[in-house]
Amino acid sequence: MKRLFLACLAVLLGLHVSLAKAQVPQPPEIAAKSYLLLDMNSNQILAARDPDARADPASLTKLMTAYVVFGAIRDKKIALNQQLPVSVRAWDERKGGASVMFIEPRMQVTVEDLLKGMIVVSGNDASVALAEGVAGSVEGFVELMNREAQRMGLKNTQFKNVTGITEPGHYSTARDLAVIASHIIRDFPDFYSFYSIKEYRFNNITQPNRNLLLRRDPSVDGMKTGYTSAAGYCLISSAQRDFPNGKRRLLSVVLNTTSMEARANESQKLLNWGFQAFDAIKLFDANQPVATPQVWKGKSSQAKLGSPSAVYITVPKGEGNNVKTQIERVDPLVAPLAKGQQVGKLKITVGEQVIAERPLVVLEGVEQSGVFGRAWDAIRLWIK
Repeated sequence: MKRLFLACLAVLLGLHVSLAKAQVPQPPEIAAKSYLLLDMNSNQILAARDPDARADPASLTKLMTAYVVFGAIRDKKIALNQQLPVSVRAWDERKGGASVMFIEPRMQVTVEDLLKGMIVVSGNDASVALAEGVAGSVEGFVELMNREAQRMGLKNTQFKNVTGITEPGHYSTARDLAVIASHIIRDFPDFYSFYSIKEYRFNNITQPNRNLLLRRDPSVDGMKTGYTSAAGYCLISSAQRDFPNGKRRLLSVVLNTTSMEARANESQKLLNWGFQAFDAIKLFDANQPVATPQVWKGKSSQAKLGSPSAVYITVPKGEGNNVKTQIERVDPLVAPLAKGQQVGKLKITVGEQVIAERPLVVLEGVEQSGVFGRAWDAIRLWIK
């Protein structure tokens, strides 16, 4: 008889999975309206407060602005050394006291300089110049930003501009901003180094990166600050530290604090707690077979199931020996099976608590056998 151990996995299965409440060490008190701490090795949320509350993202908006530009460079629509004109609209961003890199009309500025001006000193003028250079207009670029937000599955994010100025209908959340930041780190590692630059000089003007943690904590190598009167002081920080079992990267999002010092202090507090209170464990390497179940009507009698990426898990410190795994999968497996086809999940538990689930996919495709092989297996399945 056919037995179905598992139907299709949910869309977000294997992405951000919070640790079970009973297992989580209590985080420190964080003086922010909302926050989130993510372990990027395991994609587990270690702590959060109101992570889905919509908020004014201020200049954290520029994370998505940068992501779209990075994609345009990857797709060879523009180049790092390409020079872009500076429009009056971009120059006008200096009005009202906004952060700018001090580009001027009739200048020709390289894409690389504009990216550094936007990322390091949070230049609104650089953001507009890049948007116009990539999409022809700011409005067209904003459409690209919202398209990327939809592709990333962001449920509570909508962009109305490329700079982060306060505007009705322009909002995001701690969770969604963590997703955007994670995409930058994973999808564009070569560009991520821009976020660690401590100061930038352009047009004979030197300006510091406002992320104070870049100067205080050598493990912090990014990522972005933001401030408006509506948003308060915001900071996304990323830190990577060495441990005996490898490197760990944590990402903190702190929204709506009271000062530059407060956002730095609260972010540092979260990062230190996350590194000290949890252990990261690698369970399986990328493409390592986790199970080799029988396959029916196939040229091969077994399928190799596993994950295309390494499987990490984050557990409260000292709980590593209590980690157990359980496989749930479709049975019987009937050929053809395509490489990458999802056929089950790996449940990871600590004690009685399921703390994460990861999809299991076919690592090597299995073709159908010939007519006689399929007929014979059909008889065997019927008898079974």
